[in-house]
Amino acid sequence: MIRTHTKELILLGGALGDEAAAAFCAAAEREDAAAYARAYALLLGRDKQRSFAEHIAECVLYDDNLFARRAFSGTLTQDIRAAYRHDLAALQSLARLAQKQPAAIAPSIAQDFPAIAYGEDNPLFGKDWASEASLARIEDFYSRNGYGMFIGNKAFTYERGALRPVRNTSDVSLSDLKDYEDEKRAVEENAVSFLKGLPYSDMLLYGDKGTGKSSTVHAVLNKYADRGLRAVEIAKEQIREINAIKELLSSLPFRFFLFIDDLSLEEHDEKVGLLKAALEGSMNEKSANVMIVATSNRRHILKENFSDRDNSVHARDTMEEQLSLSDRFGLTVYFSSTGKAEYLSIVRQLAEDRKLTLPAEELSALAERWALMKGGRSPRRAKQFIDYAFACSSQGIPLDI
Repeated sequence: MIRTHTKELILLGGALGDEAAAAFCAAAEREDAAAYARAYALLLGRDKQRSFAEHIAECVLYDDNLFARRAFSGTLTQDIRAAYRHDLAALQSLARLAQKQPAAIAPSIAQDFPAIAYGEDNPLFGKDWASEASLARIEDFYSRNGYGMFIGNKAFTYERGALRPVRNTSDVSLSDLKDYEDEKRAVEENAVSFLKGLPYSDMLLYGDKGTGKSSTVHAVLNKYADRGLRAVEIAKEQIREINAIKELLSSLPFRFFLFIDDLSLEEHDEKVGLLKAALEGSMNEKSANVMIVATSNRRHILKENFSDRDNSVHARDTMEEQLSLSDRFGLTVYFSSTGKAEYLSIVRQLAEDRKLTLPAEELSALAERWALMKGGRSPRRAKQFIDYAFACSSQGIPLDI
């Protein structure tokens, strides 16, 4: 039996929640050939059977622990560093066991059973994982990338009381979104104030479909993710849970867009009052690290019932009630529909980005035909047309519109 010291871990016990690492520990401690085979199979599935040290290092890096959180927020203490250094030494010792198999397993490996190899050290960890230099590199990694599930993930959903990463997010940038410069600037400047801890406003982006409202939010998130900006998208049905979501996010050292896309509500929907209270006027104070961002095709968000308004003795009160929700957003940004000139301007800019060589007149004629066929002009239609034209051009296929 080999003692792995893994039961003595102070901060990094969660790193051994990984199945392959746990199976390897069991194999070493109990000299269990079956557990060793399971560990090998799991590592083989991840291409790590020849680099066990790299695998353990990744388990450490992506573990959500006190050292990682404090490194990100810049509040590490010497005691936390010492505990983390102790755990790193223990886990490197575990990884080194790959160089010397337990006695009961070694004969099988000597014959024909494949062996788990230590491999190369992660450059971030170096040869001595518990050295001051390694600790400094790891601390810097967390300060720049966040910790746990926030490493490499900037967008999340909320499910059953917890955040879930969205793995495939849009990589759109502000420069990809043509025109609408004033609108993009207003959204970005408000986001920067939010990130700097300055006064900011909850945002409502409204206007016709396909004008780039959601894309602008995604682009700002992409630009400022490395400064600690994250987004949690919720469906309008989850507005009932909005205070619980804000409470969860308030405990995290990031700044969040609480994003509600394509928002529209009925006038007497209970969620209207809940959203109003979340924006302004409830016992829950406005959170320093949560900004509510919504997009809608309607300025007033509520679906207007003109017959109710005409029949109401208090028509003015009805209108004010419909306005009261959107007025709770401190910043409203209007994304207007595009006319022919604006549409073709966007088409030309996108074509230039894609290096399409169609003559200007032909490009405009095809773009107009596309808009007519698809039911209108918008930035979304322009992008769809250019994507189609680029795909055809790349394959030498004539544009059939």
